[in-house]
Amino acid sequence: MITEPMRKLACLVLLPLIGGCASIPSIHEQPGDSQFGEANRQTMMAQVVDPDPVYDAPMTGGGDQAQKAIERYRTDAVKQPDSIRTTDAGAESGPK
Repeated sequence: MITEPMRKLACLVLLPLIGGCASIPSIHEQPGDSQFGEANRQTMMAQVVDPDPVYDAPMTGGGDQAQKAIERYRTDAVKQPDSIRTTDAGAESGPK
């Protein structure tokens, strides 16, 4: 026969287990505030220049090309990239 203190103890022990079965709605089920996560979306958009770029020629590449690049890196024979000028150092700016 279970005594009253034992019954209370059993309820206290089992209560957290029952709470684990409860369903808490996630942000995907019930979004609530429409601005939730806006800072993350803005940061991601700032990092993406063009989400749908258009190229003149198809992009090529593969494992063999990557293997050759790794081998050049290991043997210290890396190809130097073409220089691209983004500013003209000799240009004058501002009023004369």
